Amino acid sequence: MSETREHLIHWLRDAYAMEKQALEMCERQSERIENYPELKARIAEHVVETKSQIARLDECFKLLEESPSAVKDAAGWFMGNMQAAGGMLMPDEIVKGSMASYVFENLEIASYTILIAAAEADSQPKIASLCREILEQEKAMAEWLKNHLSETTKTFLQRDEADVKARA
Repeated sequence: MSETREHLIHWLRDAYAMEKQALEMCERQSERIENYPELKARIAEHVVETKSQIARLDECFKLLEESPSAVKDAAGWFMGNMQAAGGMLMPDEIVKGSMASYVFENLEIASYTILIAAAEADSQPKIASLCREILEQEKAMAEWLKNHLSETTKTFLQRDEADVKARA
């Protein structure tokens, strides 16, 4: 197996674990959001997208006759739940969660950009295409979050200022 192929498989496994982590984070965050209906709806939409991304990555593994790493998968699940649990302890969870989600989306964008280049270098056009589809969804989510950070923050501050319990 070529070095390029080995890197592609390794990075696909990283992306798979990252998506499992994203799924856990989004599902837990969505469960706790009460006062931000637009954000809750967009996160719910992204949960569906993330599940389809995991399916696309499964297809990539099948094309390479490989499988995701059980260890990385478990670690992604664990980290997603720990991040979600940690957020519950912060009174400004909605703001920090939005900020963390935006950062995480940009990590995913970088990951899929790398995967596309690796797939092309390994003559895997179908894998490159599947990763491009995922990349576009991640870009859209990052853009949505960026465009709503200010609004979410202002809503949180208004609720907090009015001495309303500002919970996500």
